[in-house]
Amino acid sequence: MRLRALLETEALGLRLLGGEEELDRTVRGVMTTDLRDPSRYLTGGELVLTGLAWRRNSADSEPFVRILASAGVAGLAAGEAELGDIPDDLVSACAHHRLPLFAVNEDVAFATITEYVVRQVSGERAGDLAAVVDRHRRLMTSGPAGGGPDVVLDLLTTDLDLRAWVLSPTGRQIAGAGEPLAPGICAALAGEHLAAVRTGRRGPHRISIQGITYSLFPIRSGGRGAAGPGGPGSRDVRESVLSDWLLAVEADAGEWPAERLDLLQGVTQLIAVERDRRDAARTVRRRLAQEVLELVQTGAAPAEIAGRLRVAAPVLLPGLGAAPHWQVVVARVDWDGGDVPGGPVAQSLLEEILVDPSASGPEPSDRIAVAHTGDEAIALVPLPSRPGEPGEDKDKGPAAALHADELLAAVREPLQAGLDGDGRLTLGVSAAVHSAEGLRGALEEARHARRVAAARPGRVCAAGHHELASHVLLLPFVPDDVRRAFTARLLDPLRDYDRRHRAELIPTLEAFLDCDGSWTRCASRLHLHVNTLRYRVGRIEQLTSRDLSRLEDKLDFFLALRMS
Repeated sequence: MRLRALLETEALGLRLLGGEEELDRTVRGVMTTDLRDPSRYLTGGELVLTGLAWRRNSADSEPFVRILASAGVAGLAAGEAELGDIPDDLVSACAHHRLPLFAVNEDVAFATITEYVVRQVSGERAGDLAAVVDRHRRLMTSGPAGGGPDVVLDLLTTDLDLRAWVLSPTGRQIAGAGEPLAPGICAALAGEHLAAVRTGRRGPHRISIQGITYSLFPIRSGGRGAAGPGGPGSRDVRESVLSDWLLAVEADAGEWPAERLDLLQGVTQLIAVERDRRDAARTVRRRLAQEVLELVQTGAAPAEIAGRLRVAAPVLLPGLGAAPHWQVVVARVDWDGGDVPGGPVAQSLLEEILVDPSASGPEPSDRIAVAHTGDEAIALVPLPSRPGEPGEDKDKGPAAALHADELLAAVREPLQAGLDGDGRLTLGVSAAVHSAEGLRGALEEARHARRVAAARPGRVCAAGHHELASHVLLLPFVPDDVRRAFTARLLDPLRDYDRRHRAELIPTLEAFLDCDGSWTRCASRLHLHVNTLRYRVGRIEQLTSRDLSRLEDKLDFFLALRMS
């Protein structure tokens, strides 16, 4: 379709601000963005929609327009909802680069323009497939006739005989046509997608699992004024890779004609609108979490905190009669170099991790309130209370508390692919508390648990409150240089000896301590004669000048192994 056709459609509410001589340009697609540099998502020929959230001052317009012009976009449409009239500096920049510029009336949603362009472009490119896009309006319908992404996926099945699923970056199925995918397959698909994005491979990505080929298409969120991962100012793929959905299609897209690929790209844009709508709905819950967090951290009176919790409880657990218990979960995403902000990434990720992995659809994630401060994300998790016995005044405590290891069990595989060797996710979980008075302690408890997790090896680690009564609580607070010196002094002589003689002194030491110094049990575990074990322990003592019959030396070795 031509740009000129957009002006002739009154329902789109577009007003031309410049570039009349360029209105015969062909529109090949549409992209909504508030990135300061969206070049990596542009292929040319797009109508770019923006809410201007990327513009901080007049100097920002020239580089933004230059990037769009260099990418070969067809035109730019700027919304009037954020700033009112379109800034003169943007008009001038577009005129300089001969880029047609439209103003979008504040009463017109970007979703309306996206819907129109996708329908027109897809219809012109592939007449036999136009029915799919023509009927996608149900995706945008909020009433009973709607259905979200499932409607579009059903149309792909009925019209194109394609089975498809929408997955979160953790591998949870959000929508699907036909039978749900097995959790293991979902995790593998999400992991392959994240690994492909991190290595810069262009989509769609293809993977074969159990003899079936799947093609993976990214669904990038970028609504008007979007914040957080993928929002204003995002430049690094690491800021959005752990929050974007993906579309998995049971087919080999490498054999498809360009028309069908274009159609699937249009479908991902429609699903992205639903994703933006869901993210907008999370704003209230995020604000509630932020307000409670600020009260807790500034030492507000328990009565004031309790008042905010009473407001939060009906939003997070509608229909709940009794006041819930609460748990606090703290997460942090750290990238090597520290040049990528981790707080927004951790916030989006924690909102997904806290959803039951067996639950499908976007709705389960709408019961979670997560705030972020700095590089840290903090979740306020309500737990329904178990009713007490007849005649009792109090409940019996929370029905089901969160456990650190269980939270990450189902998502560890894809997240490790997304972190790709230069990022870490650490997570801490507090005990359940039943009142505002306990919330501050729960926050500190979750933060301490996260530090314990951070002291462990691995890209994805978690720790719970129960571990804070153990020696492991002390380990995260040992300075790195002290930790290295302590472990080197005790273990390096053994490692050097093992390397030269293949003697396995380190495994022997670990087994000996695990068996509480029992010669018989340790020899049995290692399948050694007791005399061989005594020889190895003697060699350990000789190399380190320590005595493994002494409690102090056993403890030193134990801590050295834990810190290494």
